[in-house]
Amino acid sequence: MSDDLITRPTAQPLTQSDAGATPAVGLPLWLLAEVTYRCPLQCPYCSNPLDFARQGEELSTDQWLRVMSEARELGAAQIGFSGGEPLVRPDLPELIAHARGLGYYTNLITSGIGLSEAKLDAFERAGLDHIQISFQSSDEQVNNMLAGSPKAFAQKLAMARAVKAHGYPMVLNFVTHRYNIDHIDRIIELCIALDADFVELATCQFYGWAYLNRAELLPTREQLARAERITNEYRDKLAATNHPCKLIFVMPDYYEERPKPCMSGWGSLFLTVTPDGTALPCHGARQLPVTFPNVRDHDLRHIWYESFGFNRFRGNAWMPEPCRSCDEKEKDFGGCRCQAFMLTGDASNADPVCSKSPYHPVILKARDEAVQPRVTEHPLIFRNDKQSRRLSGK
Repeated sequence: MSDDLITRPTAQPLTQSDAGATPAVGLPLWLLAEVTYRCPLQCPYCSNPLDFARQGEELSTDQWLRVMSEARELGAAQIGFSGGEPLVRPDLPELIAHARGLGYYTNLITSGIGLSEAKLDAFERAGLDHIQISFQSSDEQVNNMLAGSPKAFAQKLAMARAVKAHGYPMVLNFVTHRYNIDHIDRIIELCIALDADFVELATCQFYGWAYLNRAELLPTREQLARAERITNEYRDKLAATNHPCKLIFVMPDYYEERPKPCMSGWGSLFLTVTPDGTALPCHGARQLPVTFPNVRDHDLRHIWYESFGFNRFRGNAWMPEPCRSCDEKEKDFGGCRCQAFMLTGDASNADPVCSKSPYHPVILKARDEAVQPRVTEHPLIFRNDKQSRRLSGK
């Protein structure tokens, strides 16, 4: 792919005076602990930042313990350990045990690569509540190609069965896209064979590396309609036999006419802490031209309630037209600020997903491009340290 296809729109940095009045603030009930950007896989739809290889030193164990304690004091009730691949952190059992001791409901969000019976035993002793394993495809060859590992699929199968054997709910995640969405029936059959309790069939949301590879990954409307129909047919079959498996089908924003209420509103419910300690209202916000606080410099109470970054898009004082006058602004909170920035160059603009947005033609163009044949056989740009440094100009 030529360099001109991976450039980003530019925008002026936001200033304190742009923020407007600070609205009432809720509690950070959900803490996402991105404990590392390191990962043995190279998925071309990874949501990590393109320049992850340039990010700072990871927080220490003690720093993470403090972050979890401060978030719990603020009201956080659920924590997700994510990455990258969180299994590369040798202190993960200690982090889980501390979180569980504080009263969190604990989630491990993993590719399954690096998981073992010994680690499962350690996590069980630490009190881990929930494990989610992601797959790239139900087809071994496609799965391993996207993961960048010839043994990934076999490892995932083995660990999914091991997680179930340890008594955890079987929670599987399949990111769907052009390379696997036409096999949605095989994906569901694999999940049923693995005795899955919950399955998220989440079509690519185009942030990070997925945005970079959008032309190759975005399914057509017809593909999505077929996949959703098949998913609903399986739901009916499972319900008819009282099968416990629950199927969740997530449509990509690009085929909606109204934006989703992103993160239930900016800085209202979700708190993300990145590997180097940067605190964000959502995992994608790091790309915005906003100065976000770091837990090395401030406690979470200050970050959540007082920092400019977390107040920048709270409420609706920041909204331009047509959002400001829209009778749905209390439902969708103006949509996704990251998406607005990626597609228009200004995070304050109306989310282009919305049919009322003056930037909606950007979405319509992307839909039209999705029906075009792929130009080359293997044009995907894969996530890895070398690519990360190249894309960041280092």
